[in-house]
Amino acid sequence: MTSPTDAAAAESLFDRFAAIVGPAHALRSEIDIAPYVSEPRGRYGGVTRLVLRPGSVAEVSAILKLASETGTPVVPQGGNTGLVGGQMPDGSGREIVLSLSRLNRIREIDLQSNTVTAEAGVILHALREAADGVDRLFPLSLASQGSCQIGGNLSSNAGGVGALAYGVARDLCLGLEVVLPTGEVLDDLRKLKKDNTGYDLKDLFVGAEGTLGVITAAVLKLFPKPKGREVAWIAVDSPERALVLYGLAAAKAGPSLTAFELMSERTLAFVLRHIPGSVAPLAQAAPWNVLLEISSGRSAEDAQNLMQDILSEAYEAGTLTDAAVAASLAQAEAFWHLRESMSEAQKPEGGSIKHDISVPVAAIPRFIREAEEAVASVEPAARVVCFGHMGDGNLHYNVSQPEGADPATFLLLYPAMNRAVHDVVRALDGSISAEHGIGSMKRDELIATAPPVAIDLMRRVKCAFDPAGIMNPGKVI
Repeated sequence: MTSPTDAAAAESLFDRFAAIVGPAHALRSEIDIAPYVSEPRGRYGGVTRLVLRPGSVAEVSAILKLASETGTPVVPQGGNTGLVGGQMPDGSGREIVLSLSRLNRIREIDLQSNTVTAEAGVILHALREAADGVDRLFPLSLASQGSCQIGGNLSSNAGGVGALAYGVARDLCLGLEVVLPTGEVLDDLRKLKKDNTGYDLKDLFVGAEGTLGVITAAVLKLFPKPKGREVAWIAVDSPERALVLYGLAAAKAGPSLTAFELMSERTLAFVLRHIPGSVAPLAQAAPWNVLLEISSGRSAEDAQNLMQDILSEAYEAGTLTDAAVAASLAQAEAFWHLRESMSEAQKPEGGSIKHDISVPVAAIPRFIREAEEAVASVEPAARVVCFGHMGDGNLHYNVSQPEGADPATFLLLYPAMNRAVHDVVRALDGSISAEHGIGSMKRDELIATAPPVAIDLMRRVKCAFDPAGIMNPGKVI
């Protein structure tokens, strides 16, 4: 039990933190704090007595300096769209949430260098719109792009549907501005594509989930906008056929192949059932579906010809059974809306056990086959919902409860189901976290299953950067 003296000391300390950002940006009431202590899936909730919303790098620096001096744990938070609990405080009430939402300026767009310098609180969609407004493309694209923020995208090394052609968040980042736990500011906002001057420090912070410091700004790559874009919805009989189709598309289109998404029949059926306005792209349901996108830097005609060559050869070889090429921008967006609604469409079906895995692309059919057997060994009536970025080897392999089951009872199977699916992943030299991060959800499993030397090295890095142990404790490592 907290004594009156301890409570008074804590309030006095919180007053010192609040003074850094001003009363309007130091949230202390339950109603104001509520949005910061719950997350999209409802699996993780926390307790905090203070949310700080700094408006400058200097304020972030002052907050972390005071936190290190007083041993106050700090949980950085972006758009609060994370799915593994990495942005959530614990239940102690000791941790302060540091929201980066007010650091939301686009500082510069450099068209000659093809870069944009953006602060951590810039919404992903806003950055994409700003790039589009100057005839450039920022290719990071996520279902949560209307609310996720650049700092969080970098801290979790976000992937998304554009990773096949353009890479993940780490690949799109040239430089960072980071506030260290001591309050020191690392200004590494450089636009260099080549730099061999020692360790690449920025790569330590990208994907670290706020455990080493707070990203406050970044220099990011921009690309020329494609001159032609074709989107097709394709029916295939099996993941094996989808893999053959991927090989054909990659060989013919090369870097113009910008998306190759695989989706099971059940996954699409959930979308058609629960997402208003959804329309099936093809007349007949297929066991598996592929969403294929070609983006040409040369011309619309080039994109059309590439798509036609791929589909014609695949049809003649029996690789696909049916296909529809979007006849308009609106239809292309409708195809993509089906894909991007797949997570949302699972919610009305009850409890869902999630997996964000990656395996070598060639191993995807084997993984799907063996993982289905593993799921059945835990709960034979469970319904597999499989979709994701086949071209990257990254699948969202989710398991919905049996029809009519009690959600709470089904979710008790989470540990056993994770273990069964992840055993298949590890047998194929895959990863248990492809793009969602580790957070608190997968921390214990990472520690238990990663090579001991790797865990030791990560702990050494953590201690070197954060000797006071204040940065997002209990996450990742």
